Amino acid sequence: MQRRTLLQGAGLGGLALALPSLARPALGQNSRAGTLRFVPQANLTALDPIWTSAIVTQMHGYHIYDTLYAVNGAQKPQPQMAEGHTVSDDGRVWRIRLREGLKFHDGEPVRATDAAASLERWSKRDPFGQLLAKVVEKWGAADDRTVEIRLTRPFPMLLDAIAKPDANVAFVMPERVAKTDANTQLKEIVGSGPFRFKADEFVAGSRAVYTRFEGYQPRQEAPDWASGGKVAHFDRVEWHIMPDPATAAAALQAGEVDWLEQPLNDLQPILQRNRSIKLDTLFPAGFLSLMRLNNLHPPFDKLKVRQAVALAVNQPDYMQVTIGQDKSLWRECHSLFPCGTPYGTEDLSELARPPRSLDRAKARLAESGYAGEKVVIINPTDFPLIGPHGQLTADVLQRLGMNVELAETDWGTVVQRRASQEPVEKGGWSIFHTYGSAMAYANPGVSSLVKGTGRQGWFGWFSSPKIEAMIQSWLEAPDEGTRKNLADEINKMAQDEVATIPLGQFVSRTAYRTDLTGFVQGSMPYSWGVRRA
Repeated sequence: MQRRTLLQGAGLGGLALALPSLARPALGQNSRAGTLRFVPQANLTALDPIWTSAIVTQMHGYHIYDTLYAVNGAQKPQPQMAEGHTVSDDGRVWRIRLREGLKFHDGEPVRATDAAASLERWSKRDPFGQLLAKVVEKWGAADDRTVEIRLTRPFPMLLDAIAKPDANVAFVMPERVAKTDANTQLKEIVGSGPFRFKADEFVAGSRAVYTRFEGYQPRQEAPDWASGGKVAHFDRVEWHIMPDPATAAAALQAGEVDWLEQPLNDLQPILQRNRSIKLDTLFPAGFLSLMRLNNLHPPFDKLKVRQAVALAVNQPDYMQVTIGQDKSLWRECHSLFPCGTPYGTEDLSELARPPRSLDRAKARLAESGYAGEKVVIINPTDFPLIGPHGQLTADVLQRLGMNVELAETDWGTVVQRRASQEPVEKGGWSIFHTYGSAMAYANPGVSSLVKGTGRQGWFGWFSSPKIEAMIQSWLEAPDEGTRKNLADEINKMAQDEVATIPLGQFVSRTAYRTDLTGFVQGSMPYSWGVRRA
């Protein structure tokens, strides 16, 4: 498979001058100065950051909601909506005191009952939250400003759980909203964060709009990842959905948008030559690309069929088809905890060791009992960092001898469909591809890639009671040496049983107009702190 070729026979500069159809909202100069125009990585279709872990939905969530605690650049929990906390001598009662003056966008004060209900809903969807929920006796409130969490036994990593970044973040919302079943998407989007969501201006596939919440009270500390003072300098943030990478890059060149989250690597050299544009890496830890198999239904309910697919994967092919030939931007990583992190140990499983080849994969498939069941790959056509992976997998599995259907749609449809637990003949699926922040997978507590909770877990619904028991032991381990050994065991077993297939680790550049400043480093683009020079 070859990487798709863009802008054949034409320079991007010429294209940028020929964009009469690109939407240009009629704003005056003052409005233009107060508006940040941003092109996200993908279409925003799901608005509930608890219901889905999609990165674009988490980015949306960070605009609207806030959290009790949040991590800094050292991944340490810091008070955010919280003023501080106390823990009882027996470790079983945590009281978290809210800061004074917190308000929701509807004008109502933030109360401890709102936070307690929000944590309870979050804990039903998030891997770390599920571990915490096992020992929670009651999510409650001691008074209007004091959240009280009663445990059946100590859980020393409670703050780490509720402060975790990136996927299924523990955002606080009004109690009436948080009472929504965790498996049902929210109908009302109200938070207490630095921006309001303009539901009346939202057009899926085209635009999302956020306006500055004047009632937000930032912390006084400097912003540091998702923690610290979230100061909104723009009155209005507009997300413009542009599935075509060339159109998005041309709009940035023409000054029609200010910030392009993930410019296609093929187009970056052209952007770099424009003195009005800066390319930057805001998240050096990078991202993991992933393939997830549906363990509930044939053929991937069979271990050896899953192992055959893992053996057929050649990571450089997957990295080159999306990131390109520049190896300074990607690396092979055969660990399910990111390489370069404390638990990122490679070559634990025989499936990750060379030689990885189609011949080995075919031999494993022959042993598996695979009977020609259809493999449906749900794949986005509007997501350049994901779509080519689905196409490559379809080609690999066809050569492996599997019955493959490549179901290509937009990313929003993939996000909706991957939640289905039905078999393929009833609208289900067999494989999807995605990627996520390295920090979202950094240890057994936070990572959805190794969790074995079956139907209650992440899409793909991998089940392993033994791994779940080891994760519990990791949580309760008395020292880091014991935790490291347990993490290696979890890592190896999850690879052996093919909980998730890693496709490589990469860093991503963002591109923005040089009249912008104040960007905050983190695993996703934050709008707070950014201002026009």
